[in-house]
Amino acid sequence: MKRKIPSTIALSVFEAAARHGSFARAAAELYMTESAVSRQIATLENYVGVRLFSREKKQVELTELGSRYAAAIRPGLDEMEAQTLALMNSRNGGGVLELAVIPTFAARWLLPRLHAFRAAHPRISVNIGERADPFLFRGTPFDAALHFDDGSWEGVHKVHLFDEEVVPVVSPRHHDVRILHDPGRLAEVPLLVKRSRPEAWQRWFALAGCTPGSVVPTMRFELYSTVIDAAKAGLGAGLVPRFYIQDDVRRGELAIPLDLPIRHEKRYCLFYPSHRPVSSVVAAFESWVVAQAAAFSAELAEDRGGAP
Repeated sequence: MKRKIPSTIALSVFEAAARHGSFARAAAELYMTESAVSRQIATLENYVGVRLFSREKKQVELTELGSRYAAAIRPGLDEMEAQTLALMNSRNGGGVLELAVIPTFAARWLLPRLHAFRAAHPRISVNIGERADPFLFRGTPFDAALHFDDGSWEGVHKVHLFDEEVVPVVSPRHHDVRILHDPGRLAEVPLLVKRSRPEAWQRWFALAGCTPGSVVPTMRFELYSTVIDAAKAGLGAGLVPRFYIQDDVRRGELAIPLDLPIRHEKRYCLFYPSHRPVSSVVAAFESWVVAQAAAFSAELAEDRGGAP
């Protein structure tokens, strides 16, 4: 059965015109004449039998149906382009990996290690997009994601990397770390926390066997990276994942006054969609990141004295 799909040229021209709100700007982007853009859109309108643009006094504006159609086809065109580029780059072991990552995870764990992947696979390009929350792969350009496990992930293969441990940190330049070995004294320090985990300090003090009169975070932040920066600036004690601050502790920029971790807060995993065949690019990245996670877990165990 023949598919009822318009010319991809006409669709690309329409998408560009819809995005710019101008035939002239679409023509400049596509290296076409404005009249050629107009003819392609007229051809598309004849094909679908719907007016996509209103035209008045040399001005064009998307109709309501045109606006909805543009929004609907754009993800498909993006996906076609991404898959075509990946296929073109697949020669000689090359390719493109579109990877979604949690923002702080990207900055503090992935990027410092990514040079090793590039050295091992110089023909694979990695494009990184930040996604703070779980998402559905359909309708996105992403081939894989480094993210925390969550029940909202659907239609994915999941590869566990490591669990999260949350520990308190302070700046040794601004605080006497020896005094803060006592959880009661730590409770007197301004408490910094990630906004999405307001109860984290209460859980930590319960683990430490301390029941201070009031455990109210002094400052809340959207990202762990900001919590870490605030702790470095001496604004108080932050409660953050150990793997985000491992290097800061080694450099002496942060200290863990009392190493009692809240364990298994989150499980970090590699996800990739189950509705697509596993590409050689995704397979190469999976092999590399699993090895990196294993080495990193061993480093963490060594840092905390070999505790499991």
